[in-house]
Amino acid sequence: MRNITLLLLLILTMAMAGCGSYESQRETPIEMVAFAALSDEESKLIPVSPKDSIVKKVSVDDEIKSVIATNYNKKEVYSVTFNHTETNSSGNLIVFIALDQKTVVGKSKIMNGFGKMEKRGDSIE
Repeated sequence: MRNITLLLLLILTMAMAGCGSYESQRETPIEMVAFAALSDEESKLIPVSPKDSIVKKVSVDDEIKSVIATNYNKKEVYSVTFNHTETNSSGNLIVFIALDQKTVVGKSKIMNGFGKMEKRGDSIE
């Protein structure tokens, strides 16, 4: 009986350890990767939570190419648009993340009234 109890305890311990390693392997959400790349000034623009954002996989066009790292040569990129970050002079803050979902390749704001992107800070190159 004692051996069975020890065996069950060992199996239970191994199962719990397996669950813990699964949790540690989970990826950081893409909007949190984007949020971590913001300056203090930019992060203060987010009124509620970094989760209040829109994540899209978009094609890299000439406008996006003008605000991301020059050595980024993929045809697509993730854009993370933080809602409610617009100011009187510019639109919502956008962070561009590489397809690996870990590398920030650029930041931008849409210029209000013009529909053009403005480069924000240095792109990771």
